[in-house]
Amino acid sequence: MISDFTDPIVAAGVVGLAEMFATGAATPVEALEVGLSKIERFNGALNAVLTLDHKGAVRDAQASTRRWATGAQRSPLDGVAIAIKANIAVQGLPWHGGIDAYRDRIAERDAASVQALRQAGAVVIGIVNMHEAALGATNDNLAFGRCHNPFRHGFTPGGSSGGSAVAVAAGLCAAALGTDTLGSVRIPAGYCGVFGHKPTHGLLPTGGVMPLSPTFDDLGVLARSARDVAAVMGVLTPVDEGDAVTAIRCGVVDLAGQAALDASVRDAFEQAIEAAHAAGWRVERLTLEGWDAAVMRRLSLLIVEVEALAEHGAMLARNPSGFSPALTGMLKWAGRQSPDKVAQAYRDLKAAAKDLRRQFASFDAVLTPTTAAPAFSFDTAPPVDQADFTVLANISGLAATAFPLGLSAEGMPLSAQIISASDALAIRLAGRLAGATAAARHYL
Repeated sequence: MISDFTDPIVAAGVVGLAEMFATGAATPVEALEVGLSKIERFNGALNAVLTLDHKGAVRDAQASTRRWATGAQRSPLDGVAIAIKANIAVQGLPWHGGIDAYRDRIAERDAASVQALRQAGAVVIGIVNMHEAALGATNDNLAFGRCHNPFRHGFTPGGSSGGSAVAVAAGLCAAALGTDTLGSVRIPAGYCGVFGHKPTHGLLPTGGVMPLSPTFDDLGVLARSARDVAAVMGVLTPVDEGDAVTAIRCGVVDLAGQAALDASVRDAFEQAIEAAHAAGWRVERLTLEGWDAAVMRRLSLLIVEVEALAEHGAMLARNPSGFSPALTGMLKWAGRQSPDKVAQAYRDLKAAAKDLRRQFASFDAVLTPTTAAPAFSFDTAPPVDQADFTVLANISGLAATAFPLGLSAEGMPLSAQIISASDALAIRLAGRLAGATAAARHYL
């Protein structure tokens, strides 16, 4: 691990920092200084933070320190450092979405989510790395450089919100915003050993977010604990806590024959199931009727690439050298698909969404691995099935929270996710199961 959490300010996270600020154990200025020192020390190797708003962050931390000193703090996030994915507009900073063609575009105003964070007193430290256009899950970005996993240099942090996950995992900030289209918050959360929440589709405002695929795009939150995720979510939107659920009915998705789990993922996932049993949950196997992971993967990618072409096609025509060969190939492929094929894909995905929600409706929560294997080397071809579990929440439109399950024998993070119709319940249950293995308890 490239960083450590021996510093109490880093270990505190979002909720802990609010407690420290309230008691005077630390100030927002002191907390920011710790984060900035870690960025200076580690970011050269990680390449997570692309543009640091040092002046603005110091100004906002000073203002927050004055508010806490007079009891005028705006929220529990007041003074907490948060990083923003590069496809989310931050006024005065580059807004390029990881695409070289947009490198010089400066955001004229904050995205709605960033505005909400500022109104709550949060300290926005800058923008972080991501997979080009948010269309991929490695964060191997030709234009802005590879973002490296903090657990092993040369390994992917996942994507597309790779920089967000790395910044949180390495202690450069307390939380970060990302976006999730087919798993782009939860995959990097899983690979980097943090929590990642994809809300119910459409719950969070996406104004000022560079679109990839409006059919699936969602804003998301990454942090180092379930409580921290909930705190950030509470600022971004009112989250309905719903009725207290005392007897959890949990479905464990069985994709036998469709997903081959790495042994380390399988073992950690089994321990998570055992922890659910021990917590008194009613755990049942859920065999998804009519679900074909490979077919759904292809259909989802078809729609994402077609909608990405609608967003970036004009710029691709004007500035083709501003797009990588890989992204150019995907966009041009999308342009060759027939209208009938695309229309059928929309119909098939709509039917799949309805069917998933029907099958999930019998459960308070559904438990799956986040990915079939841990993070891999950049020198290895990315597995095609990285999003086969995460896409379940994107297609169904349900909330999902990825949470850490400790480390593999090779020292790489392992992860599972909770899918639920309730954002608050998904986050809360993920917090209960995190640390289910002995390795996870040591790591967390």
